[in-house]
Amino acid sequence: MAGLTRRHLIWAGAAGSLGAAVAGVGAWEMSDRDAFPEFRPRFGADGLVTNEWAFRNPHGPRAHESSDWVATSGSLFARGGLGWSGRPDAGKAGPDSRTADGSAVFRLVSRRRDFGPVAVSVNVRLQPPITTARTPRQDWDGAHVWLRYHSPQELYAFSFRRRDGAVVIKRKVPSDDAAAVEGGDYTTVAESRHAISYGDWHRVDASAVNTSSGVRLRLAVDGTEVLHTVDRTPGPLTKPGGVGLRGDNSELWFADFRARSA
Repeated sequence: MAGLTRRHLIWAGAAGSLGAAVAGVGAWEMSDRDAFPEFRPRFGADGLVTNEWAFRNPHGPRAHESSDWVATSGSLFARGGLGWSGRPDAGKAGPDSRTADGSAVFRLVSRRRDFGPVAVSVNVRLQPPITTARTPRQDWDGAHVWLRYHSPQELYAFSFRRRDGAVVIKRKVPSDDAAAVEGGDYTTVAESRHAISYGDWHRVDASAVNTSSGVRLRLAVDGTEVLHTVDRTPGPLTKPGGVGLRGDNSELWFADFRARSA
């Protein structure tokens, strides 16, 4: 991957804006007071940005902490101005992620949690998914954008590339069920098929905007809208939250991550 920088990226198609105003403004639509400063994190010198060790040991003298990101699992590296999950493994990351990065389970969320009506755009590249002893093959192996992230139990997940070729938007809410994933239940609110190529760069846009009917959710890939729905039972997910990225058994590169008022 040496020498790969933004100037080498050629994006397929002209990505449509997901932040356009929605006709028929309702009681939940954004107003001027809902606007927030754009979130556009940048990467500096190559190396470890932050990792799960820093999450478990906040403010420790050896912790790599980021002012923008929290890695609740796995490791985030900078390479040539790009974000990188590392080559995923099933190990447990140490302070410097030198012997293992743990990124077979990659979870990255913004420190900021003020994103209400939000449109996220990011350029991504994925390698074909792997498996490990810790992370066996699953249909959902791949990469996902998080919106309205309140906790690991409460969020929207926009799956833009899964092993099975599906694109899916899911709502996750807390659950008392012992079988729940990390204490939360997923509900699919929209699903289709759109398998993008591995090893190439793609543009992903995702948005969540409150309307009088619920939360309007959109997902576009390379400028083509692949999912569009309204979640009519969003519960607490009408409230602002964080944004982020998730990877499962997948090596993820990303660039030009932006979150702006929608």
